[in-house]
Amino acid sequence: MSAIECRNLSKYYGDVRGIEDVSFAVQNGEVFGFLGPNGAGKTTAIRTLLGFLSPTSGGATLLGNDAADPVESRRARERTGYLPGDPGLDRDRTAKAFLDHQAALRGASSREDLVDRFGLDESRRIAELSRGNRQKVALVAAFMHDPDLLLLDEPTSGLDPLLQEEFAALVRERVDDGASVLLSSHVLGEVAALCDRVGVLREGHLVAVESVSDLRSRGGKQVRVRVAEGVDRDDFEVRGIMNLRVGETVSFTWTGEYDDLIDLLSGYTVLDLDVVDAPLEEAFMTFYDGDVPGPTGSGGGESSGSDAAGSGAVGSGGEGR
Repeated sequence: MSAIECRNLSKYYGDVRGIEDVSFAVQNGEVFGFLGPNGAGKTTAIRTLLGFLSPTSGGATLLGNDAADPVESRRARERTGYLPGDPGLDRDRTAKAFLDHQAALRGASSREDLVDRFGLDESRRIAELSRGNRQKVALVAAFMHDPDLLLLDEPTSGLDPLLQEEFAALVRERVDDGASVLLSSHVLGEVAALCDRVGVLREGHLVAVESVSDLRSRGGKQVRVRVAEGVDRDDFEVRGIMNLRVGETVSFTWTGEYDDLIDLLSGYTVLDLDVVDAPLEEAFMTFYDGDVPGPTGSGGGESSGSDAAGSGAVGSGGEGR
């Protein structure tokens, strides 16, 4: 039994598509990433999986429980840690009072350790906390009952780099203990560092499910070459070359076969050659060329209001779904 099984799941808001025909599975002990810019459908998918939204069609199970059945969904949530993209914390309570309430509902076996690790001051009112400190409260609440499954929507939003590293270490520890994780992000570095596989969402459609290594390979290689002869730009206007820049050094992204690249360069006297992996951003953007299958209509849905955390964010501002 998989930790999550999602079968042709669709959610429409009237005529506006949130997600459509989304199918994937998260295996036990796996960190699965939802990758896509704000508005791609990540939050809609997570909230539908949790039973907070009723699917328009299709279905899903969490820890073997039917996500659309109120009793089974509640049973699954008892064993699930959920971090919303924009945690709706009671601003009039102290962090301690909020966590006390959450502990009474689900337990808090790891609370003390987590409060210490994240340097959280529980005595302060939530209204007085910065965005990053509110995120700490939400993280402690999601992890402190040692759940079997974690659904984390933009989890590092507002955290400084050191706390982002602490969060990553915490995820790895929980997976080592047998937990499974669905992590939604538009921060490519975060996904690459933590996830085993990635589902790429575009305008409500799951356009690919790949390992992180396979996703990297889609971006090809960045090539910088210096040759003795003058360069005719037309010689490099060939299939497999993207982002061509011709000057004293010729640079481009190569997405073809290595033999073809060697054949191309064999016509020159190569003085210097540098070939490295292309940035993950380029691999990701290959999924954002061309048309999206299925009905038209995007946007709308509930706003996650999440901020980009760190560098390498995909897309711009806008509201998440």
